[in-house]
Amino acid sequence: MAGLTASPVRTLAAGAGGQVVLLAVLAVTAGLTPAALVAGLGYTAVGFAALTAAARRFGVTALGPADLVTLSRSALVGGVTALVVDGDAPTALVVAIASVALALDAVDGRVARLTGTMSPFGARFDMEVDAFLILVLSLFVARELGPLVVAIGVMRYAFVAAGWVLRWLRADLPPSLIRKTVAAEQGIVLAVAASGLLPDTAALAVVGFALATLTWSFSHDIGWLYRNRPAAAVPEAELSTARRVARRVATGLAAGLVLAALLAPNDLGRYTVTAFTRLPVEAILVAGMVLVLPARPRRLVAATAGIGLGLLTIIKFFDLGFNETLARPFDPVFDWSFLGPGVDFVRTSVGDVGATLAVVGAVVLALAVVVLMMLSVLRLSRVVVDHRRGSTRTVTVLGLVWAICAMFGVQFAPDTPVAARSAMSNAYHDLRQIRAGLLDPQAFAREAADDDFRHTPGDQLLTALRGKDVLITFVESYGRVAIEDPEIAPEIDALLDSGTDRLRAAGFDSRSAFLESSTSGGGSWFAHATLQSGLWINNQRRYDALTTGDRLTLSNAFRRAGWRTLGVAPAITRDWPEGRYFGYDHVYDAFNVGYEGPRYAYAKMPDQYTLSHLERAERDKPNRQPLMAEIDLVSSHTPWAPLPTLVDWDEVGDGSVFDPQPAAGKRSKDIWPDPVKVRAAFGDAIHYSLETLVSYVETHGDDDLVLVVLGDHQPAPIVTGKGASWDVPITIISRDRAVLDRVTPWRWQPGMNPSPDAPVWRMDTFRDRFLTAFGPRSEAAQQVAAR
Repeated sequence: MAGLTASPVRTLAAGAGGQVVLLAVLAVTAGLTPAALVAGLGYTAVGFAALTAAARRFGVTALGPADLVTLSRSALVGGVTALVVDGDAPTALVVAIASVALALDAVDGRVARLTGTMSPFGARFDMEVDAFLILVLSLFVARELGPLVVAIGVMRYAFVAAGWVLRWLRADLPPSLIRKTVAAEQGIVLAVAASGLLPDTAALAVVGFALATLTWSFSHDIGWLYRNRPAAAVPEAELSTARRVARRVATGLAAGLVLAALLAPNDLGRYTVTAFTRLPVEAILVAGMVLVLPARPRRLVAATAGIGLGLLTIIKFFDLGFNETLARPFDPVFDWSFLGPGVDFVRTSVGDVGATLAVVGAVVLALAVVVLMMLSVLRLSRVVVDHRRGSTRTVTVLGLVWAICAMFGVQFAPDTPVAARSAMSNAYHDLRQIRAGLLDPQAFAREAADDDFRHTPGDQLLTALRGKDVLITFVESYGRVAIEDPEIAPEIDALLDSGTDRLRAAGFDSRSAFLESSTSGGGSWFAHATLQSGLWINNQRRYDALTTGDRLTLSNAFRRAGWRTLGVAPAITRDWPEGRYFGYDHVYDAFNVGYEGPRYAYAKMPDQYTLSHLERAERDKPNRQPLMAEIDLVSSHTPWAPLPTLVDWDEVGDGSVFDPQPAAGKRSKDIWPDPVKVRAAFGDAIHYSLETLVSYVETHGDDDLVLVVLGDHQPAPIVTGKGASWDVPITIISRDRAVLDRVTPWRWQPGMNPSPDAPVWRMDTFRDRFLTAFGPRSEAAQQVAAR
């Protein structure tokens, strides 16, 4: 082969010089540490040596235009390497340089094709730069998302290392657009994850999807290389050893996957080592069936068991999420409706692309779980049959051990019996839920038909509130925990007590108690519908049946009695036909309130703007009807950061006064997933919403204002802890003593801060009690009592 000429050496030396200049610039602007500089210079030196050796090996006499682009990319990757090793470099700078390097990856190949300078050296150079950038980015992202992300970066190097042992892995692969797409996907996904634009959950989902596709791609290529290996490439002894090792590894992985699926709890609080040291009776039973059945039924049983276990595993994943957010397991009949709002929440946080990637990743993961579980059970069934005598003995012994442990209640830890049957129990529970769900529509129809106020004329409704503006105001996630938790309550209790005093000074008084909500951790619309309709709405099917029926709601009762009714829902971003059912004359949503200010994570606008707009658009109008409004305040919606701060009510305007606030406040990633920070942020958010309401009444309250303030549900268990009640505080505020006299029989407590022993009603009882208390029936009862 011809010797290396000076031209590529000079070019590569110039590239190394450019690399050094870039490192110097970064040292000045980003303040690189000595370790980072050493890493960057080491990358430069090793890269120069490797490239000159490769150029000599490939017989390169001059670098082409595409090679120069790749050389520029290599210099940028060196800069990224130094920044990642630095540890304190700005994330934006890392992502910016990496993004330019990734963008240039689409340039060098096109330049090579256009100039006719494609070469094996250029292709290998391009591949190595890509691989190293992905490795460095995976190390950077792993700091936030965990070490598993590094698998993306090391997989290619593991493949190369395996080729040193198994020579058939060194063969050339056929061109593949899918392989190129998957490889390009890795860098893009890692750059997006590194940017911090996605919340951790979405970033994990996207990176997990990228890792899954990369694993599939390598597996596909390894399979092709194995099937097309040259006969002489693999000695028989090596082949036998490789097969035995591969089979044992595959069997071990299959057994681990199946056992994990059988034994893993559906609640994160129960994940302990002892949870995975139990005997699952399901495995013993299926193994016994496999041993006695003929071949075809055996495969059918194994495949069915695998698919069933895969589906149960998916439901277990949902249980984990629901237990952590809604304080209850997933309902396989009703809870699919949460997927839509969940995707909407992800879309508002990360945009359409991030939401789409998260959905695709979740679907692929679900399919992979079912397929892998089925293949694992089939593989294990073959192993059991291939070793029939030993398997029979093992199954018999394990069956006896399981029976003895079950009989005597043996357990290694409390509530963790050695004789496990959790998969069967979960399946039984899910089947009971499905049966109950299928029967629920008939039960709900009977409940909805029982309505004492269905035909009550308007002149006999709400007679004690004539002329009043009645604002029923939900404060998002305002639950009992806010006023009783020892860490959160002191700040909230102080505000409620001072708020009571401030409002009394302004002539207002208040009464408070608790309602048991129909939901917890989320599903606010269920609580709204429960309060409005007097029916227990705890799933989407009931909600849909309610909103397509004619059950009288509180707002419809006010409308029938002559009030102008409003729905004030700043979180609504799409058509909401349910508003017609609830009886609203007008709905104010995210788009028709003239808001020109910034967003605050989930909240489209601050609570102060919501109330200020209502005041200007409706309550300030002269010669108007009395108003009834349901107001949904959402500044206290998770993730509780960034958070607004109050401004003077006269300065609210179109909301642009709030522009500087989000950037000056905390971001969600500053508090999540640290439980201590999350709980503190929750308390701050509730404090803001309640302070806003107190300030609103002080500023805009008058003799005709009646304000009902309540929570929709408790926050997620990360705030409440496990086993918390579903109670939410409720307060009625008015300057008119006659209004508060009407609720005296309720025995609610004075002030805005109910004590732990305050009355607790189910939320679905409020409608009838409210209509009765402020209707002519209550007047008649009071007249009788007066006599």
